[in-house]
Amino acid sequence: MAKVERFEDLEIWQLAREICNKVHQIFETTSLGDNYALRNQMDKSSGSIMDNISEGFERNGNREFIQFLSIAKASCGELRSQLYRVLDRNHIDKASFEALYEMVLLESKKISSFINYLSRSEYKGSKFNKQQP
Repeated sequence: MAKVERFEDLEIWQLAREICNKVHQIFETTSLGDNYALRNQMDKSSGSIMDNISEGFERNGNREFIQFLSIAKASCGELRSQLYRVLDRNHIDKASFEALYEMVLLESKKISSFINYLSRSEYKGSKFNKQQP
């Protein structure tokens, strides 16, 4: 396993970025671009996944990181629900829905696995390794 030095090294962040870009492509290539309210919600929930992973990582403590990962995972659920709305309103076809839905579901599972790993880890985070004066 490669050493993780920055949030950009995390596979879950990389996948979240890919999801965010796929969601944006939907805005650019479908009638969803004209539905400001739903588009805005999807932009926020997809962005929330990657943003909460990065913010939690930068906190330098496992407990806080787990909390932010939990928020990112919840945003995956929110985005999956929004995908149903986009499908039901005929903004995307079934194949496009399924492809993106599976990506978001995989991301949710990867975040859960990472939360479980961090919960079992003895390492508490870099901010706890510093000598206190």
